[in-house]
Amino acid sequence: MQRASASLGIVDRPSPNHGPRREGPVDMVVLHYTAMESAEAAVRRLADPAADVSAHYLVGRCGTVLAMVPEDRRAWHAGRARWGAVEDVNSRSIGIELDNEGAALSPLPPFAEPQMAALERLLGDLLGRHPIPPERVVGHACISPGRKIDPGAKFDWRRLAAQDLAIWLDPSPAALAPAGDPGDAVAFAQALSRLGYAVPPGAARWEALLSVWQAFAMRFLPPRAADPWAGPAAVAHAVALAAHWPSADGVV
Repeated sequence: MQRASASLGIVDRPSPNHGPRREGPVDMVVLHYTAMESAEAAVRRLADPAADVSAHYLVGRCGTVLAMVPEDRRAWHAGRARWGAVEDVNSRSIGIELDNEGAALSPLPPFAEPQMAALERLLGDLLGRHPIPPERVVGHACISPGRKIDPGAKFDWRRLAAQDLAIWLDPSPAALAPAGDPGDAVAFAQALSRLGYAVPPGAARWEALLSVWQAFAMRFLPPRAADPWAGPAAVAHAVALAAHWPSADGVV
């Protein structure tokens, strides 16, 4: 069973819900929250053959890490998703569920300190053993804009980036301020496509980009996650991120 180092204190809770990887290499991590009332409830669902869902790891609020699917197997966590040219995200990624009720059951609770510390250790191990660069540690909302919102606006991406476990640029005050002008939709679409987001082909209007903008804002501008459009300063932030961490794939 291929999994993270035993030194991380991982507990086996195997799920039958997995299959062979259809392509490779494994070069992504996708972070989720469980949106359930407890880790045990999430484990029951992730191990239920009738549910057709699973993840490689589940990190509890107390910092316990459960190994559910071997890393060399394809877990069923991403669903309909895309990042760059990758359309079978499940085959290319390791899925990590974080025990958190999520916005579906309550206002999104913060992620507990022991949980974040355990996640950092797990990510450090994974990125050390797989060809996963920090820019390919993404959230479920990143790969499924408009369909998923986890891990949500309260997740501390900046903390992970400080340890080269994800990416982050500190935004300008203008990028964080409510926008009075929608900004350049074409420039925004091009920047997000370069980052890896699935942008509608030829998108040139904010109405077509709303779900992608909201996914981007939750990830990189959390105070702006509920705003209806980006604004020029936020567009400039997206362009700067794409210049630092372009994906290998094309532009709108």
